[in-house]
Amino acid sequence: MENQGKLIKYPLRIKLLLVAIVIIIPMIILSLYQIAALRNYSTAYDRIVRNITAANNYNLNFKEEMDESMYKIVVEAETFESINYSDDLKNPYNLIESARNNFTQLKGITTNRKSQDWIKRILINLDTLENRTDEIKENLSKSGHYEENLEMLESDIYILTELLQEEIQYYIYYESQNFEAIRQSLNEQVADVIITMVMALSAIIIASFVINRIVTQSITGSISQLCEKTALVAKGDFSARAHCESQDELSILSDSFNDMASKLEQQVQSIRMEQESLRNMELKLLQTQINPHFLYNTLDTIIWLIEGKKNKEAIDIVVSLSEFFRIVVSKGKDFITIREEEMHIRSYLEIQQSRYKDILDYEICIPEELYEYQILKLTLQPLVENSLYHGIKLLRGKGKITVIGEKIGEDIYIHIKDNGVGMDEAVLNSLKKVIETPGSEDTNSFGLANVNERIKLNYGNHYGLEIQSKPGEGTIISVRIPARLLTFQKSLEINNKDEENKKHEE
Repeated sequence: MENQGKLIKYPLRIKLLLVAIVIIIPMIILSLYQIAALRNYSTAYDRIVRNITAANNYNLNFKEEMDESMYKIVVEAETFESINYSDDLKNPYNLIESARNNFTQLKGITTNRKSQDWIKRILINLDTLENRTDEIKENLSKSGHYEENLEMLESDIYILTELLQEEIQYYIYYESQNFEAIRQSLNEQVADVIITMVMALSAIIIASFVINRIVTQSITGSISQLCEKTALVAKGDFSARAHCESQDELSILSDSFNDMASKLEQQVQSIRMEQESLRNMELKLLQTQINPHFLYNTLDTIIWLIEGKKNKEAIDIVVSLSEFFRIVVSKGKDFITIREEEMHIRSYLEIQQSRYKDILDYEICIPEELYEYQILKLTLQPLVENSLYHGIKLLRGKGKITVIGEKIGEDIYIHIKDNGVGMDEAVLNSLKKVIETPGSEDTNSFGLANVNERIKLNYGNHYGLEIQSKPGEGTIISVRIPARLLTFQKSLEINNKDEENKKHEE
């Protein structure tokens, strides 16, 4: 990563920040100034209108509601408790408290001095009204005060509500006088805002045009060159190189692109060599299957059976041999079904059993539900052959090879077991080391190493062979592959062919 230490003299962040400073920040300031001016204009009008509206509501309703409610209570048509449930009347204390809260709020937002004076008088008279209401309530709790309560209603309550109504009217009058002064002030602010906006917008437009042209040319020019060189690489020209002298992140990107192009060429070459290696391994494996000794011995067995008039047995071996080589060829396919791979090892074991009747027995237990899953061609036969020649043949007595398949989670395991001579821990560790070495030329373990490497190349390092063995107890070779239906591989092959056709057309 040589480019990481390269000096960035003009970072893109600084360039874009410059654009923001010249364009965005002035626009934000201008917008905030305009919003603040409009908000002041709106707030001032809104405050006066709300103050007048709130006061006017009490001017119209408060006296009527208070007088009626107190009259009903004094004549004992209602009580202070029952009036809370009346649909037409309101509790006098609730009316007084609501008025006090609202005029207290108006006092806090009223700026006119005379208006504030009238609000103070209103609040004082509301307190007096509440005291007179308390006195009437106290009298009602006792008997014999009916006439006194009526007199207090006439001389105190009605007079106080009338006085409150007049004071509210004066408050509305003085508050309304503020409209003209506010209107003139706001008109002056609007004119200032318009002039400021025109001048600021003109300056922003000129500055943004100049800065944008400089910055965009420095960025888009390098990007355009990179796009051209990327198109060349996409067509397979890995010699394409980008040259950028802007001394910003794009220059580092250009250098990284150049590194990528050279490494891509190396990687493509490496993949080609890997594919060739894989094909060579498959070729070697095919060659081991067409072992002259195996073929000669099989043909000798067929001749011996024919001479012995055992024509049916000879025909069975010919059929097995034909099936064996048919699957070896498989029309050049890399993947076949587990069903076909089972037929292949069954053909092999049938042929070998005809030669080693006294020492060889076998059993294949692969569930039918695994038959349609894919497997690399020639995966199991080298393992079965290894069990026969290095396990069963060295055993004094009859041996058995068992092939078992199972699906665990998203993987398929196929175990090749034999009850041959087995091997000690030192030999087993040596064998494991050999089969884990790519391109092993060890003749005794070539088939195992070949199968293991092919599985890892196609499926990844999580998959491959695992060997367990003990002297005198036999050997178990386990194959682990992903559970993929053969249709998955066919789809991949079709896609690969389509991509190759597109490349040829280009």
